Amino acid sequence: MRYWAFASLVLLAIPAQAAATTVTATWYGNELAGNRTANGEVFNPNGLTAAHRSLPFGTCLRVSNPKTGKSVKVRVNDRGPFTKGVHLDLSAGAARAIGMRSTQPVSMKRC
Repeated sequence: MRYWAFASLVLLAIPAQAAATTVTATWYGNELAGNRTANGEVFNPNGLTAAHRSLPFGTCLRVSNPKTGKSVKVRVNDRGPFTKGVHLDLSAGAARAIGMRSTQPVSMKRC
């Protein structure tokens, strides 16, 4: 009996990382090439990176475009977006990889 109680507690303590969330995303590109990101690295618009307001730097995200069915893994290396209602900024390379051309809803989950 104690074994089951312990197993239940362990399962409840595991974060639900596999759950996908639909968020509004946009992208940024060449206008910021060469600038430093919030974590100090040089921004590469062709890289597979993203900006998020609160996720830790280095967090791996799988971002999917429901319109195209394509997805890409990105790494959080910057802070933002700072536009109301937008939750994720993708590099131009990541946006291109999933066929994203404008601000739109995407599916986001941790890798």
